[in-house]
Amino acid sequence: MHHATVPDLILEPMVRAALTEDLGTCGDITTRTVIPAGVTYAARLNAREDAVVSGMQVAALAFRLVDPTLKIKPLVADGDRCTKGQTLMEITGSAASILSGERVALNFAGRLTGVATLTAKLVAQTAGTTARITCTRKTTPGLRIVEKLAVLHGGGFNHRHSLSDAILIKDNHIAAAGGVRAALRAVKARASHMTKVEIEVDRLDQLAEVLETGGADVVLLDNMTPDMLAEAVAMVDGRLVTEASGNVTVGTVAAIAATGVDYISSGALTHSYRTVDLGLDF
Repeated sequence: MHHATVPDLILEPMVRAALTEDLGTCGDITTRTVIPAGVTYAARLNAREDAVVSGMQVAALAFRLVDPTLKIKPLVADGDRCTKGQTLMEITGSAASILSGERVALNFAGRLTGVATLTAKLVAQTAGTTARITCTRKTTPGLRIVEKLAVLHGGGFNHRHSLSDAILIKDNHIAAAGGVRAALRAVKARASHMTKVEIEVDRLDQLAEVLETGGADVVLLDNMTPDMLAEAVAMVDGRLVTEASGNVTVGTVAAIAATGVDYISSGALTHSYRTVDLGLDF
């Protein structure tokens, strides 16, 4: 699995925002009133089910932002598989600090482990093919960076991170521009030489038009049956990168991968994952 990280600096504003939301206007009044000053503890972050781990970097950052004196000992890396009952991280130091950071750390880690675990399930269905699983922009607002990292941890690949990364001409753009040819010609005239171009088609006659016009690097084959996808891959014949999307589930992905497409994009990875049960045990 992929042990991708990004600098803590990039993640810090997101984790700070979550901690600020949770700590409210004057901090954790439960720990302040209940726990005597100076009480220290060794807490364990445990998996309550089998999964592919993500969010360990983020969880560690949450604890460190609450209290830089906490000692964090990671026992697995993001991208590792874990089994039910396994300890993923040990956090030692002020009991009040650990309890104040617990919920935010678990909220991130449980969700991101969910994304990585679902991604790994889809990736497993592509075994024996050259297809790669990739994500979309259908992410939780504000959490895109870490959800896309979790896709990498699950063995998937990242699509564009934002509207600035690449040109993706979708059906509505084509309609507004006046057709496939007009859209591709406009891009050719105006786009940076450093920018990749992808165009969406849902019919084979549109694909023929894309191949005839030129100017695209990637073609997005949307909502096509496996038979149509196989035909599209044959038409493209290696001239463009092919990406299939639409109705991608653990049940359908193997048939899509068998068509020979290069990428299969799934919004479900970042909008329909299930949070994995992780707990902090004192």
